[in-house]
Amino acid sequence: MPALRRAHALVAALVLAAPAFACATALDQFKSFVSSTHAARGEFSQRLVKADPKGAAKVSTPSTGTFIFARPGKFVWTYQKPYEQLLQADGDKLYIYDKDLNQVTVRKLGNALGSSPAAILFGSNDLEKNFTLKEAGTKDGLEWLEATPKTKDTTFDKIGIGLRNGLPEAMELRDSFGQVSLLSFTRFEKNPALSREQFKFVTPKGADVFAN
Repeated sequence: MPALRRAHALVAALVLAAPAFACATALDQFKSFVSSTHAARGEFSQRLVKADPKGAAKVSTPSTGTFIFARPGKFVWTYQKPYEQLLQADGDKLYIYDKDLNQVTVRKLGNALGSSPAAILFGSNDLEKNFTLKEAGTKDGLEWLEATPKTKDTTFDKIGIGLRNGLPEAMELRDSFGQVSLLSFTRFEKNPALSREQFKFVTPKGADVFAN
C-alpha cells in the first residue's frame, strides 16, 4: 500500500468498557468518544481487500504496528511487520520514513487531515464540518457508523467506524478504486500522559530527505 495512502488511512481505537453506552447509537457513542479522548496509544492491524481479475476477494498479508496520538494533528503511526515504516506528524508537518530505503518524505500537514480517515482520531472535534455521519447498523457485534467526506478530492469514498461500549474497535476505508482497508485496534490506552517531545521527528542518520 503506497506510503501516502497509508498516511491517510491512519486510525486508532479504545478497549475500555463503559456500560452506559450499551444501548447508545453508534453516532452517540462516537460523539462521546471524540469529545472525551484527547490522546491515546495502542496497537493496530491493517489488511487490504481487493478483487482479483476473476472478481474474487483477495486479502493482503496483515500489517501490524503501534500508534500514539494527541489532538489535534499529532501522531506517531509505526508499521512493524511485514515492513518497517514510520508516519509521524507534529501538528505542522507530516513525516514518512521508509527504513529499507532510508528515505524521509516531508509534507505540510495543513488541511490534509480535513476529510481524511486520520481526521476522525487525530484531527479536531469538528468532524461534521468535513463528514456526513449516519448510522450503518450492527455487524460482527459492533455498532457501525458511516462517514462520507463532503469534499470530492479525498482518496476515500466512505469510512465505516465500528464501535462497542462507546469505543471504536474497527474501521473500513473504501477508496475510489474499489479497494477496502480493514483496520482493527487492541491494547488501547485512553488519555495517557504524552509529552510534546514524543511527536518531534528526528531524521535518521544518513537518510535522504524529500519535501513535497
